[in-house]
Amino acid sequence: MSSPFLQHIAEFMYAKRYAKRTVESYVYWIKMYILYNNKQHPTKLNDQDVERFLSYLTNQRNVAPRTQASALNTLSFLYSKVLQQPLSLDLNFNRSQLSPKLPVVLTRQEVAALLRVIDPKYKLLAQLMYGSGLRLMEAVRLRVQDIDYDYLSVMVWQGKGNKNRRVTMAPELVPTLKQQSQFVLQYFQADLANPEYAGVWLPYALARKNPGAPRQFGWQYLFPSLQLSVDPESKLLRRHHLDESCVRREIKIASSKVAIPKNVTCHTLRHSFATHLLEAGADIRTVQEQLGHSDVRTTQIYTHVLNRGASGVKSPLSQLF
Repeated sequence: MSSPFLQHIAEFMYAKRYAKRTVESYVYWIKMYILYNNKQHPTKLNDQDVERFLSYLTNQRNVAPRTQASALNTLSFLYSKVLQQPLSLDLNFNRSQLSPKLPVVLTRQEVAALLRVIDPKYKLLAQLMYGSGLRLMEAVRLRVQDIDYDYLSVMVWQGKGNKNRRVTMAPELVPTLKQQSQFVLQYFQADLANPEYAGVWLPYALARKNPGAPRQFGWQYLFPSLQLSVDPESKLLRRHHLDESCVRREIKIASSKVAIPKNVTCHTLRHSFATHLLEAGADIRTVQEQLGHSDVRTTQIYTHVLNRGASGVKSPLSQLF
């Protein structure tokens, strides 16, 4: 990161315990905002410049409402938290009106076919994303102790929106999950023998409150990286979780192998989880809780892909056959 100003923002956010991905996203939008305004420092810009930038994203870049909202949240953070010059609460800009895309959903047969051919190293992750409705990052960030074998559930901590939730777990995965834990234990024992190993990264102030936790087995990532690496924030030697880009690539490869004629991503497995629950008779509120949605309207989009229409309406054409 060449800009001292952007570096300062990143360090400020890390000090406030913002997630790495959030920091990267905010730095990206702030950089774009500065470049759009001919590299002027944000302290020399005002509400009107912010409005023009947000309108530009809609008019010229044709971004989705959620993308525009991310840019607005970033600039609001910049001016209120970093520069101590809060923006007006009544900004006037052209809001994106793009309609949200309907989710891509696989049939049960397509999910089964994909799971049969995926690389065995990534199969359990894919099974959890489909079987428990996990987002990709929620899956790769799981710790050994997040699996509750007694109640057949998975604990998701600090998911999207920093929300915690308990989700269902297929009992068929118990043997494989226990086998995965033993795999992690082998790495963990080898790491403890390394004098430079500083333990796994822990969120927020947990490491200070419980100094021994980073070197406890339960806190280790369930899907660890095969290599130790230096934590860019603390400069300590740790074992991070599996790189999520590898999982994305393997899902694409597997979907190509079985020639699924859809744009399949990791999130497609989560979409399929929600839709198949609704098809099986689960109520919308239950699915909402499993997915961790704050608003049930977000969950209702899955009703649009069910076989019998958005509200379970049977087409009158069916009466003619």
